[in-house]
Amino acid sequence: MAEKKNIEEIVAEESTQDQIAEVVEEAPEVELTEDVIAETEEPKLAKAGKRSAKAVREEEEEEARQAAKEERAEKEASDEEAPKAPKRQLPNPLHQHGKKYREAAKLVDKATAYSLNEALDLAQKTATTKFDSSVELHVNLGVDPRQADQMVRATVVLPHGTGKTIRIAVFADGKAAEDAKTAGADIVGTDKLLADIDKGKTDFDMLIATPDKMAGLGKVAKILGPRGLMPNPKSGTVTPDVAKAVKEAKAGKVEFRIDKQAILHQAIGKVSFKPEQLQENASAFLSAVLKSKPSSAKGTYVKAISATTSMGPGIKVDSSATISAISTGRK
Repeated sequence: MAEKKNIEEIVAEESTQDQIAEVVEEAPEVELTEDVIAETEEPKLAKAGKRSAKAVREEEEEEARQAAKEERAEKEASDEEAPKAPKRQLPNPLHQHGKKYREAAKLVDKATAYSLNEALDLAQKTATTKFDSSVELHVNLGVDPRQADQMVRATVVLPHGTGKTIRIAVFADGKAAEDAKTAGADIVGTDKLLADIDKGKTDFDMLIATPDKMAGLGKVAKILGPRGLMPNPKSGTVTPDVAKAVKEAKAGKVEFRIDKQAILHQAIGKVSFKPEQLQENASAFLSAVLKSKPSSAKGTYVKAISATTSMGPGIKVDSSATISAISTGRK
């Protein structure tokens, strides 16, 4: 049951209603003229000009674009203040290599350091290519390649060659050119050879030059240098006895040099080689590496050795035992 209102509340309500009625009666009536109606209606759009429908629509779109631009700028500013840690996607071992590689890798125990002969034999077994793969040795040295007195660079004649047929060019004339042709050089000349190199035609694997002709190669040094073809006295490609240099190159003379990570990479033969041929080539290469030890090198010189084939798995070699055996054999 609703509560009864007291007499004072009833009197207050009646007085309020009377006041409202008096205000309404005294308010002047507003005549709805055409001017009043025009003011209350929405402004009409012009057919052309700044107030046309097209102009108004473009103005609204521009305002929307500016607002979106400001919103993006604010968002970018907030992202810069609180940068998120970059997501690092880990490689999937199952898809990192092909099926043949994974099957070959099962033959290699990563925790075992093999003897040199065992590693080379295993490298031949784990070759996965249809072509005759190269057998390679990779040697990590304890030197600093940034120091000029610790640079390791030399040449060695592999007893059985690398298994690769190389094309040799000789930049010489006169008797030296004739001797080079007799020794088996593939390209011999001066002016024509220089013109071909200047055009970017370098269809040879090694360039040998006589000392008196080196000045002529300065013109094409920018072409030969990046391709590793510029003759150098340290590699034996600048010599007056070009015939001897050609014969040694054809017999299997190779140049090795450490990279920026102080690692030597050298092919020592092919998978089709006999095991003893690979072993003799490997021993000759490692012996040359030991002879090239810089006098300023401190600590362990040969840190690690690994064997592999083209597109094959890496095989860890027992470096200490291998170096000890080669040193003893050299003596």
